[in-house]
Amino acid sequence: MPAATPAGPRLPDTAALRARAATALRRCGADLDAVTAAAGRTLPARTPLTGGLLADLAATTPAQIDAAVAAAHRTFQEWRTVPAPRRGALVKRLGALLTAHQEDLADLVTIEAGKIRSEALGEVQEMIDVCDFAVGLSRQLYGRTIAGERPGHRLSESWHPLGVVGVLSAFNFPVAVWSWNTAIALVCGDPVVWKPSELTPLTALACDALLARAAADTGAPAGVHHLLLGARDCGERLVDDPRVALVSATGSVRMGREVAPRVAARFGRCLLELGGNNAAVVTPSADPDLTVRAVVFSAAGTAGQRCTTLRRLIVHEDVADHFLTRLVHAYQQLPVGDPFDPATLVGPLIGPAARTAMSKALAAAQRAGGKLLTGGERCLADEAPEAAYLRPAIVRMPEQNGIVRTETFAPILYVLTYRTFDEALALHNDVPQGLSSSIFTRDQREAERFLAADGSDCGIANVNIGTSGAEIGGAFGGEKETGGGRESGSDAWRAYMRRATNTVNYSADLPLAQGVSFL
Repeated sequence: MPAATPAGPRLPDTAALRARAATALRRCGADLDAVTAAAGRTLPARTPLTGGLLADLAATTPAQIDAAVAAAHRTFQEWRTVPAPRRGALVKRLGALLTAHQEDLADLVTIEAGKIRSEALGEVQEMIDVCDFAVGLSRQLYGRTIAGERPGHRLSESWHPLGVVGVLSAFNFPVAVWSWNTAIALVCGDPVVWKPSELTPLTALACDALLARAAADTGAPAGVHHLLLGARDCGERLVDDPRVALVSATGSVRMGREVAPRVAARFGRCLLELGGNNAAVVTPSADPDLTVRAVVFSAAGTAGQRCTTLRRLIVHEDVADHFLTRLVHAYQQLPVGDPFDPATLVGPLIGPAARTAMSKALAAAQRAGGKLLTGGERCLADEAPEAAYLRPAIVRMPEQNGIVRTETFAPILYVLTYRTFDEALALHNDVPQGLSSSIFTRDQREAERFLAADGSDCGIANVNIGTSGAEIGGAFGGEKETGGGRESGSDAWRAYMRRATNTVNYSADLPLAQGVSFL
């Protein structure tokens, strides 16, 4: 781990960040001044690096939302008939433009979401990777032939475009989650209407501009993508529109509880990616060097603001004290500060509300008997009083109580201990969420048990790697209060299509299934 550093160079001021954001947007084909509001409904764009205002943007009006959905629905009638490999050409061009503008988009991700430089570049690389995946997928939207019971008949299934896809994305992955949905939806034949987090509108403007350019370059209709800038009421209008066939929503469990019933009430489809309260089990045989590195990144990376962030560490009693000594030392070396500084490993939380939530959670944990081993203190308060720089915290807990079972979107790692492997699994699964999980062990029996049906109950289960940093080739998502959705790789594309079962009678007879006789 790098050694802890003093305060270091000053944070960039808000004016410099605004200029940098404007330059990145211009390179991507978007004009910040053109979308700045003169009056009326506004959406403030702020940076967590300083807490300062970057711009007041013109928010999308209700009439504009309705018009965007109507245009997307009209485009669907055309786009669904375009051969899938030709739809893939649009996504291929988008991937090329993302590659050309990786630095610009990474600048915007850091400025708006606060990610350190390597993570911001990695998020844009994830967009490029999912475009590559989707282009290949455009020639592999396979159905199947099924063995039927009637002679002279062929039974098969096929997949067809579903309709308009509404995407609601969160601030912590302001571009990657959009690309997971959009790249796959477009090759599946579905136009997209995107409502990004109100905390990250500038990254959305850049992505929208690049996709518009890709559409123009490939002759795709402009109506395959629409961007909505606004707050909660903007998303609600999209969720309630019956012309939106699928709502893919990423965010909190609270948000999912509101979205799912509203979409179900109109018999639409939902793809939910909600909260995670992810745990890792550290066994006596775990490789200590590998495990410390994996735990630190999973728990402190992105300032604890990933849905896959490691929030609970379940350590065997025999190794707990020694392991925690090493882990605390590693935490205390983490440089916190300007995410543009290459030496920084932990940037700011998204804003003051996140800082307050972290402070309240630490206080609740200590009232419940938890011992704060390290972290929790505020950094750079004099330099950036409106920002939220905090040291990642480790709290040793006597039991898995209410605060441990509650996800706090901040860098807090709760440590629990276990004696038997069954006890570890019970602790692991005894939370409402079910997104990501890990075990660190060199015992094959423990590893296989963790991956078995009576092991981890999460959608993602890992061995000897952390809970965060999933590759795009696998389906991403979780169970229980995480929502059950799957995005990105594997067969997640099926959520964006409708299935048709087809029976063709090529005989001169008309036998009925199940031996039914009629006429």
